[in-house]
Amino acid sequence: MNIHEHQAKDILKEFGAPVSNGIVIFSDNEIRDKISKLKDKEYVLKAQIHAGGRGKAGGVKLIKNLSDLEIEAKKMMGKILTTHQTGPQGKEVKRLYIEEASEISEEFYLSCLVDRETSTLAFISSTEGGMDIEKVALDTPEKIITNKIEIKDDGPNKDEIDKIISIFKFDADQKKTASSLIKSLYEIIMKKDASLIEINPLIINKSGKLICLDAKMNF
Repeated sequence: MNIHEHQAKDILKEFGAPVSNGIVIFSDNEIRDKISKLKDKEYVLKAQIHAGGRGKAGGVKLIKNLSDLEIEAKKMMGKILTTHQTGPQGKEVKRLYIEEASEISEEFYLSCLVDRETSTLAFISSTEGGMDIEKVALDTPEKIITNKIEIKDDGPNKDEIDKIISIFKFDADQKKTASSLIKSLYEIIMKKDASLIEINPLIINKSGKLICLDAKMNF
């Protein structure tokens, strides 16, 4: 089972992962009231559909002010998005997710999935955030590392975490946040029975902070 991005981010937030402030909208008449609760000056408007490629189909937009945000949100609600994963019939947008925009300095890829063949958890890390990880694996496999860890009560240890995040070259504060994030992903897999958690991209913003900018979970 797939869940929407806003649901995945709610779970990440529940387990202490760094996520931008955002709201979910289910109907036109909610738009004005809910967006008034946002505090930033720029916003990212995202269609919530179960399909990749929504950005290229017009399902992700950067908006500069609240008045434009209200207009664009009303346009997007009910729109049919056609991507490489929806088929020619497309999918209707029935909910929106709006979050405060982040100034991106660097983008990374991080995922955690259950490897049923070896009864381990596989963490996949890459410096190529925002890209299709299958394409990265095909074109530049050296930019991806996979670390498999044994499932145990106390979760991954420091050495295991250091290997997972080694490709990112984080500073001390970023390593601390990343270590906590790895533990959070492990906990979500174990406690929520998730089979896959994908953060793409995991970013460093202009202030040097790590943020899970986009998230996907399967159960």
